[in-house]
Amino acid sequence: MLSDQNLRPGEAGPGSRVRVLLSGPGLIGKKHAQLLSQSAKSLLVGIVAPPSKENLDFAAERDLPLYSSLDEAMAKISFDAAIIASPNEFHMPQALTCIRHGIPVLVEKPLAADLESAALICTEAKRYDVPVLVGHHRAYSSMLTEARNFMQSPKFGELVAMQGSALFRKPEQYFEEGPWRAKIGGGPILINLIHEVGILRFLCGPISAVSASASHRRRGFEVEDTAAISIRFQNGALGTFILSDIAASDRSWELTTGENPAYPQSLDTACYHFAGTNGSLDFPIMKARFYQPNHPPSWWSPFEAHFLKREVADNLGKQLAHFEAVVLHGVRPLVPPEEGYENMRIIDAVRRSIETHAEVEVPH
Repeated sequence: MLSDQNLRPGEAGPGSRVRVLLSGPGLIGKKHAQLLSQSAKSLLVGIVAPPSKENLDFAAERDLPLYSSLDEAMAKISFDAAIIASPNEFHMPQALTCIRHGIPVLVEKPLAADLESAALICTEAKRYDVPVLVGHHRAYSSMLTEARNFMQSPKFGELVAMQGSALFRKPEQYFEEGPWRAKIGGGPILINLIHEVGILRFLCGPISAVSASASHRRRGFEVEDTAAISIRFQNGALGTFILSDIAASDRSWELTTGENPAYPQSLDTACYHFAGTNGSLDFPIMKARFYQPNHPPSWWSPFEAHFLKREVADNLGKQLAHFEAVVLHGVRPLVPPEEGYENMRIIDAVRRSIETHAEVEVPH
């Protein structure tokens, strides 16, 4: 527990452990709980979730209280920070409750279930001056920084085009354990594509327009199981992205980066290809190709090729360490709510494009 028991919620003192409340012990919530149990700087003090047998057992195994709501938890225990890993529809109300009580919060992506709710989180976080970190944990990957450094170098030149994919087969158990994932407010566009949007904005710059189509033919859910997106970047580059959660393929971040050992690894496969005027990059293979200085840029000229630095790391663990620094030392969130909101603007444009069968512009 904290060394100073008189501290108010959200006021972790020097040398103390951050008392953390976890909302939503689902797939990602269980991973947060595991990381918290291994941290020397945090202490998990309670779980918020419906009182199902599975949730009760999860809390009992860790000797933690289970609360049916965030309000109940606030009335019964004191905590310094919260991690919200509940279904998307609960992100906004739970985040606002924490913000209005002065409690720093890590909100899993997406920031909210819709754009209006995401905007409200941004507004209230600023109004109450409470740090909010959005759970885009891939932002902590050193390979992204390595890739961007190359893509901004003369060896790469100016970005021309990109191809990306997130193709994987989610098991039926995934939807049985979380029925909300198959309904409006779930689906791979909101759950998975938003990760990709954050990466593309980081590597390729702002997105100015999207054109998308989607299908739910294979699963028959309310939400899509497959989507294809055409992307126009503000710098004039074009891109395409294919997404599916029922595709028997290894072309996804999860299977190609080696980040999470729970997944089978395809370390010789790329899920992104970036092409510039002088070179290209296959990611996360990290194979860079570029024209030699003494050869003119031409399809007749040979490429020089080498591999950029590839580091496999637990980015969720890095994210928790950063969140602890945000709470304990006032470090600025690496992915603040405004970034989560910008990612959701692109997702909203994708949705509108699917509905209207037309290209949708995203004003800067």
